[in-house]
Amino acid sequence: MGYDEVIKYLGDFGRYQRQIYFLLCLPAISCAFHKLAGVFLLARPNFRCILPFEDVNATYESFPREQWNLTYPYDPLTGKWQMCEYYSRDYGRDDYLNESTVNGTTLDTKECEHFAYERTLYESSAVTEWNLVCSRSLLSATSDSLFMLGVLLGSIVFGQLSDKYGRKPIFFASLVMQEVFGVLAGIAPEYFTYTVSRMIVGATTSGVFLVAYVIAMEMVGQSYRLFAGVACQMFFSVGFMLTAAFAYFIRDWRWLQIALTLPGLLFMCYHSIIPESARWLLSKGRKTEAIAVIDKAAEINDVNIPQTVYDNLMEETNSEAMKVSSGSSERAPSIFDLMRYPNLRRKTLLIFFDWFVNSGTYYGLSWNTNNLGGNVLLNFVLSGAVEIPAYSFLLLTLNKWGRRSILCGCMLTAGVSLMLTIIVPSHMNWLIIVLAMAGKLAITSSYGTIYLFSTEQFPTVVRNVGLGASSMVARIGGILAPYLNLLGQFWRPLPLLICGALALLGGLLSLMLPETLNESLPETMEDGEKFGRKQTSSDGREEGEELVSMITKRNGEIISCT
Repeated sequence: MGYDEVIKYLGDFGRYQRQIYFLLCLPAISCAFHKLAGVFLLARPNFRCILPFEDVNATYESFPREQWNLTYPYDPLTGKWQMCEYYSRDYGRDDYLNESTVNGTTLDTKECEHFAYERTLYESSAVTEWNLVCSRSLLSATSDSLFMLGVLLGSIVFGQLSDKYGRKPIFFASLVMQEVFGVLAGIAPEYFTYTVSRMIVGATTSGVFLVAYVIAMEMVGQSYRLFAGVACQMFFSVGFMLTAAFAYFIRDWRWLQIALTLPGLLFMCYHSIIPESARWLLSKGRKTEAIAVIDKAAEINDVNIPQTVYDNLMEETNSEAMKVSSGSSERAPSIFDLMRYPNLRRKTLLIFFDWFVNSGTYYGLSWNTNNLGGNVLLNFVLSGAVEIPAYSFLLLTLNKWGRRSILCGCMLTAGVSLMLTIIVPSHMNWLIIVLAMAGKLAITSSYGTIYLFSTEQFPTVVRNVGLGASSMVARIGGILAPYLNLLGQFWRPLPLLICGALALLGGLLSLMLPETLNESLPETMEDGEKFGRKQTSSDGREEGEELVSMITKRNGEIISCT
């Protein structure tokens, strides 16, 4: 039984676990700051081209809007003035501004070299400082995209390091790096330094949040794991909303980046409070340290653990250590094992697509609040606030309605809500915002469900491999999301329509996955291949022949080839 036997005496969620769990959830707020900061750091306010006769320090309001038709081309398709170019004409004439109209078809245009920005909402942003507009607008999306690439790399690197060197040292190493490069991003002299620093910060969010999440979940008993996993995400949602509060009071992007980074210093005091994971210590044969952690938990929970439990724990630890030291001829599982057999392959590809869609849609909607119109800060707060009822919905329904029905239902709801924006009249902007928030609420519930649903779909022997691969596919969706949001500059509903179509497709395809509620989890590859497969008596022999290659005999013992 191992550590699970200890949990029976400590309690699934005793006083000690609650205290440590709460402390480890707080870093999720700080990580949310960094993941959502790009909405304000790279905000693109209204801008216009500075005309040849104007001073380079001209303001957005210094040239009358009623005369824009004489200087800037108009795009009837988007209904906007084209501020990346201006009419090539003799601006030295004194009477040209007296014209009421201009025949743009007879005039050439020139690309703009200098820009004036509206400063009403943002005093400055990285976009306004480095002119990341027009032909350079891809650079702003690339910066956010590379941040998500950092999240992907961090989940791989820090995950492996925490398994090798321990959860606690990697948590604090990531935290230190997050503080250093977070401040460096705020003082970066140019775009390259800023983007690289932000990418490293993105990597550290995996080291801080995911490692803290693992420590917390490894202390919690089975009956509270659903609550603990979902409640931790709510702390991220709180950080989501608090980011808007920082942006409201701090309008300069450099100070905003530094202000969002400094709260992480508070978690340095955790070093003497947060223990190393007892499960990890036992897996590494460090029995004395593990027992010290367990004893402290037992003292605070006011329980006594029988000596026989410790003895059994040490015997199992010694047995595992001997297996490791003696080596094993069993091949380590890989993603290719999931692709080798037809039913597993089909389920795996469906799960990968769901992760891609959920991640891309979640971050696409979270970062798209600037394109929705209306009050940008209010849109942002609402986008974070709808996550609380989304996660509460999961707590109430996941163990009652089933995983597949909730995943499919939420993705279909998100898809329909987002696609309905295409029929909303342009003057009813409030309705577009309502539909976008409904889509965000639904996709948040779906995103929370896919974690648990995937865990229960993959066989035990390749579960970590499957979840790791799913997470990587999800990050690809997050990496592409910033480029998707650029499309909103041409037509506001376009990002919503693309996200909606993908969510709708994902919801329909998820109906092909088997329900896992109250089902025994697949342990072997054979279990995984059989799980959810509609089998007839005629293909029973074929299945047996197909799966015979999954096992082999060596030294008289049947072992898995995976």
